[in-house]
Amino acid sequence: MPTVRQEKVAKLIQQELAIIFQQHSHDMFEGAFITVTVVRMSPDLGVAKAFLSFFAPGKDDKDVFLQMVRAQSSKIRGILGNKVGKQLRVVPELIFHLDDSLDYADTINDLLNS
Repeated sequence: MPTVRQEKVAKLIQQELAIIFQQHSHDMFEGAFITVTVVRMSPDLGVAKAFLSFFAPGKDDKDVFLQMVRAQSSKIRGILGNKVGKQLRVVPELIFHLDDSLDYADTINDLLNS
């Protein structure tokens, strides 16, 4: 069960990552639309697990975009540090995961309809 502090920091990280992905999508991620669906913080606030959803017109391989984000994680963490450095003692390590909850929901919906 996350504490109130973990939830507040997770929400802050989620909002700032969304802004970073929106501003730098064209430069760093080939124009892919990246949504930060959930951020979960470790109890010591040192690690943030961010779950991402991708949309790129004409491209369907989400794993490629996830690898691009992971390759740029140190740069993303640096940008994040400039934005939240005054609010957090330590900028958390960022671990990115693919959020496949929408695909799972579609699969369940298809099974229920058939």
